[in-house]
Amino acid sequence: MDRKQAEIRAAELRRILWENSEKYYVENAPTMSDFDYDHLMHELEDIEKQYPDLQTPDSPTQKVGSDLGPAGGSLSSDRFAQYPHKYPMLSLSNTYNIGEIEDFVRRAEKDLGDVKFTYSCELKFDGTAICLTYRNGRLFRALTRGDGVVGDDVIANVLQIANVPRQLKGSGWPEEFEIRGEILMPYESFDRLNKEREDNEEPPFANPRNAASGSLKLTDPAEVGRRGLMCTLYHIPAQSVSFETHSAALDAAESWGLPVSGERRIVDGIDGIEEYIRHWDIARKYLPYATDGIVIKINELAYQNALGYTAKSPRWAVAFKFQAEEALTELVSIDYQVGRTGAVTPVANLKPVQLAGTVVKRATLNNEDFMRQMDVRVGDYVKVIKGGEIIPKIIDVDRDMRPAGATRPVFPTVCPDCGTPLVKAEDEAKWFCPNIDGCPTQIKGKLLHFVGRKAMNVLAGEATIDQMYNLGLVRTPADFYSLSASRLMMLDGWKERSAQRFLESLHASVNVPFDRVLFALGIRFVGETTAKAVAMGFGNIDAIAQASLEQLQAVPDVGDVIAESIFNYFRDPKHLSVIERLKAAGLQFSIEAAEASSDILAGKTIVISGNFSISRDEMKRTIEANGGRNSSSVSGKTSFLLAGSKPGPEKVKKAQDLGVRIISEEEFFEMLPAGEHVVEDNAEPTLF
Repeated sequence: MDRKQAEIRAAELRRILWENSEKYYVENAPTMSDFDYDHLMHELEDIEKQYPDLQTPDSPTQKVGSDLGPAGGSLSSDRFAQYPHKYPMLSLSNTYNIGEIEDFVRRAEKDLGDVKFTYSCELKFDGTAICLTYRNGRLFRALTRGDGVVGDDVIANVLQIANVPRQLKGSGWPEEFEIRGEILMPYESFDRLNKEREDNEEPPFANPRNAASGSLKLTDPAEVGRRGLMCTLYHIPAQSVSFETHSAALDAAESWGLPVSGERRIVDGIDGIEEYIRHWDIARKYLPYATDGIVIKINELAYQNALGYTAKSPRWAVAFKFQAEEALTELVSIDYQVGRTGAVTPVANLKPVQLAGTVVKRATLNNEDFMRQMDVRVGDYVKVIKGGEIIPKIIDVDRDMRPAGATRPVFPTVCPDCGTPLVKAEDEAKWFCPNIDGCPTQIKGKLLHFVGRKAMNVLAGEATIDQMYNLGLVRTPADFYSLSASRLMMLDGWKERSAQRFLESLHASVNVPFDRVLFALGIRFVGETTAKAVAMGFGNIDAIAQASLEQLQAVPDVGDVIAESIFNYFRDPKHLSVIERLKAAGLQFSIEAAEASSDILAGKTIVISGNFSISRDEMKRTIEANGGRNSSSVSGKTSFLLAGSKPGPEKVKKAQDLGVRIISEEEFFEMLPAGEHVVEDNAEPTLF
């Protein structure tokens, strides 16, 4: 592809990867298989190698995924204290190709020269990452991966996991050290938990990884203890200990009573690595917990240090990921589901089959073109994969088993929910129901989007929205703000406390900032990033409503399609009426004056690191309000590093290496207009 095509594709890939990273790490509800995600990541890496100037500091190729909740959310920072990792928690580069493992071995041998070294082969566990800190032999802290630099302290929950020792045994452990690993939910615990959730009419977890991650972030430690989690540990940062090899460090950890995996093996070269991979590609299916590959590490710690790190992964380790498991089963029927945006998606109902630790009953068929290309028919036996144990997908049809007389399914021409004729644009694969304000499924989808955690963060899930809609209580987002406790008591199972909690969250939502309110409206193609850019570009809802197409297109991240969608949304009187009612309810439809105070930082790209007298989110808003641009990593394009107390050492070093200016919080606020902010000497810092 030429440079222009590469630029467009790179932007699209970054958006898709970050959206799915959020769903994977934060929401524990991934919508993309590991294989597909890794494939797109490798595609982006290839583009950035071909066109280095297209690599951005915030590219997913340069940063690890984060399990920290969004600004103002309750998932993470409102529940747990956050602390910086002593050493960054990076991710591993990975491959599905044994040839690339051979390349890794050849590269290591070339880079290390004429020295003898070994490899540690280990299972790659499919759970959620954890970093334990022991001080004087006692568990002191337990941090999630977070964003790789900062994590949530979930020690109260980790202490409920049976095989994590509160106190080490034996002797010889350092006064303080970190050890990292994975929190897993064994299949037996996973099946029991999902059975309970189904009995309580709660949605089941998609897979053990999601269940483990969600359980680790619960606010009730006793419930965490009841869920049957386990821990396995596999890495002590070399800076923490004085061993010669990785395997010696893990042997010592095991002697101290720590739960270290016993399935690791030390080998001399590629033959031993490949033998280990072949063995576990079969043997893993009989393990009581989920694994998705093999990790190969240089065993000698001195050589690990010699090889060093890239921006997001060590050069001394690589992961080989197994191909997704497959199963053959019968396609019993096809349903056609309508989504929030009106897209109609065909879904195959399958004869239940065991796959990757769970029973698969349904699989997406994507769209009409996919069904036609696959030539799939009811009664066919289809090959299903569940890459990364996420969403099942049909990848092939066994035509030799096709029953006589099987006919091709006919894609509906009208909406299966409201009966409106479907439409499809020339450049789109999906059919849509255009009845956006009258189709019940679309209405409920928009209501659910509006109350979502990343939008208005109101305590209402899918079942609640269904009940409210069916009882005629809500039809538009504005209707939520007219609900009374007595009307809420009409909902099945709701009592005074349930109604009170809902109304409290509804009242709190009036403080949600303008960009999230704009996102909550559910304008097609307007995601979180676009909503923020538009909000910052116009300042208030009336300016957006009156903007021309050309003015909308001038906003960063807004192209022709998005601009047209926003423009048309505000030409509809029904939408304007809802916005007026939401204004009357007190929602934020403008950026406060303090948030748009000057352009003194215009054209500057700023990286922040460390602890400040205000929250990091407030600091970022201050930068944007004064015309600056926030970036997450230091590069040659960084104007300056804003360093609070205890800044990240890697960022400081990189800034020094690149000659990037480093300034303090006091110096930063001296740059801004008078009265912008005063740093109090006794202010309590907010932990990064």
